[in-house]
Amino acid sequence: MTIEQNTAEENSTAPAHTELWVERTGTRRYTGRSSRGAEVLIGSQDVDGVFTPGELLKIALAACTGLSSDRPLSRRLGDDYDATIRVSGDADRENEVYPRIEEVLEVDLSELDPDAAQRLLVVVERAIDAVCTVGRTIKAGAEVDLKIVTD
Repeated sequence: MTIEQNTAEENSTAPAHTELWVERTGTRRYTGRSSRGAEVLIGSQDVDGVFTPGELLKIALAACTGLSSDRPLSRRLGDDYDATIRVSGDADRENEVYPRIEEVLEVDLSELDPDAAQRLLVVVERAIDAVCTVGRTIKAGAEVDLKIVTD
């Protein structure tokens, strides 16, 4: 048993490791799965009813922004506030990258006075900058190690 395993077993609040994988389900079609039972359909842009990998990247960023801003917004607006995070960005197909991804967080702050709304927006931006792992990873860049295993 490693030290990391002992630490995780002793710390009951440590989240369990979630395994993630994709399986090919057809031509240009995959299903993304998690060990927690979640599924997402993935494919190329010409396949109906699926997300492209780039769309999932953008959705992951928007979801991370939403989750990162949830506590400060719910503390001030209540647990039942509505929010939508729109995300977009065109791919540079020559270089196969998304050079810019734009997010728009839509939330109704009309019940707050302008100063309180501005203070809340500062707190929300700080929370997103501090804890949105997806956004921080995209901004910092990440090393990707690919191993190919054959039979």
